[in-house]
Amino acid sequence: MKMMPLQTPHLTIRRITNDDSAFIFELLNTPTWKEFIGDRNINNLDDALNYIKNVPLSIYDKHGFGPWLAALKATGEPVGISGLFQRVYLDKPDLGFAFMPGYAGRGLAYEAGMAALNYVKEAYNVNQLYATTSDANLRSQRLLEKLGFKHNGRVTTPENENLLLYTLSLQ
Repeated sequence: MKMMPLQTPHLTIRRITNDDSAFIFELLNTPTWKEFIGDRNINNLDDALNYIKNVPLSIYDKHGFGPWLAALKATGEPVGISGLFQRVYLDKPDLGFAFMPGYAGRGLAYEAGMAALNYVKEAYNVNQLYATTSDANLRSQRLLEKLGFKHNGRVTTPENENLLLYTLSLQ
């Protein structure tokens, strides 16, 4: 089984650490994050550190998986995240991803998504994954379909958000 970090043709994919707080601050404050994922009230680096502690690090500790940072292999520059989340409203993990706007349309989210899926198949005993997105996020919908996910209805979050639900069998 391959272990983190993962290497793809253009990316290094690894666990998020406290040292990534400046990048997390920047990513979570992009217009696309706020529009399609939501405002997480990350207003300074301390907020970003708390987010890292309460989301990625907490998920790693509880489930062994989580969202992973994707950085350009050539420079080490962080450009996005891709990985698994365990939502309270889903009985299986779901694939989530977000990339800096300047890197959209370059195939990096697909590359990171495929690496994450291949890693999950090898490293975890998971037979199915979910993914969710809003009706308005057409780019995310296309990426999920390219990754092999199939639209499978809708799901309502505890915040009463009605999202498109996608599934992927890993068997």
